[in-house]
Amino acid sequence: QDYYGKELQKTEDLRTNVCVTSARPLSKVVRDALERIHEEVVARYYGCGLVVPECLSSCRILDLGCGSGRDCYLLSQLVGEQGHVTGIDMTEGQIEVAKKHIAYHMDKFGYRKPNVEFFHGYMEKLGDAGLADESYDIIISNCVINLAPDKRAVLQEAFRVLKPGGEMYFSDVYTSQRLSETIQQHRVLWGECLAGALYWRDLYSIAEEVGFSPPCLVTASPITIGNKELEGIIGDCRFVSATFRLFKVLGGSWAGPGQVIYNGGIVGHERELVFDANFTFKEGEVVDVDAEMAAILQSSRFADEFLIRPGGANAAALQGCSC
Repeated sequence: QDYYGKELQKTEDLRTNVCVTSARPLSKVVRDALERIHEEVVARYYGCGLVVPECLSSCRILDLGCGSGRDCYLLSQLVGEQGHVTGIDMTEGQIEVAKKHIAYHMDKFGYRKPNVEFFHGYMEKLGDAGLADESYDIIISNCVINLAPDKRAVLQEAFRVLKPGGEMYFSDVYTSQRLSETIQQHRVLWGECLAGALYWRDLYSIAEEVGFSPPCLVTASPITIGNKELEGIIGDCRFVSATFRLFKVLGGSWAGPGQVIYNGGIVGHERELVFDANFTFKEGEVVDVDAEMAAILQSSRFADEFLIRPGGANAAALQGCSC
């Protein structure tokens, strides 16, 4: 906790490029929303990438490890005044920054009452902050799950507070192998989001154990350390910054492969929705999907955005959400 807000005072203090990796190009809607966020909130931001899922109007969103609240204030604009965003973070100083600017942002956005709230707490123990079962449509997280010693507890709690059909959309750091104790206990590597990174195969097994659908890889990019001392400690281990989406799909929501047609019109994705690394949906175009993707679309907030029907000659051969 001391590393954030004490040793790190601003984004430029980071010693690697882990926490400044961009996930994918930003739409004009998102760029404009970012420009309305207070400069102190932006300066105290340490995430990797930008976690902005689609189809957010009126959604209830939870940000795990919200830090100074940058992503919360961005999403506050995208969910609208009828939506709501909750941020939780283990670092009191970061939460103080986030809370300090609530009135500023609500005035800037033209909202009559706040649609954001912030809690000091731990993502492994959301119940301690009073977060109830099945209370959120979406959970986001931006390069912080690696800082939690018990990743399974994080995903278990996320699953608990998500509504049926809800989504966990998150960026984080993953490794090509399980890390040695030397790396795991290195203070700077921990603070820079490397020492606590999860072996990528373990994400798949933990997600399955908890009850999520198989992880859908959205984007991935290799991480370069750019620091000789840290590179020497890491050795031949490779790191990647990746964005995944997990869905809380109820059993029996869809029995087999299907064909889907995107209706178009989602803000910022009116003509084309890049759902993940395997599926891009263009307005009015028929796409064969496997049973997993059909179930995700049918049971989630995307159901009204698609025409979904059984069938698909090539669907059985698709790999779906595999990495």
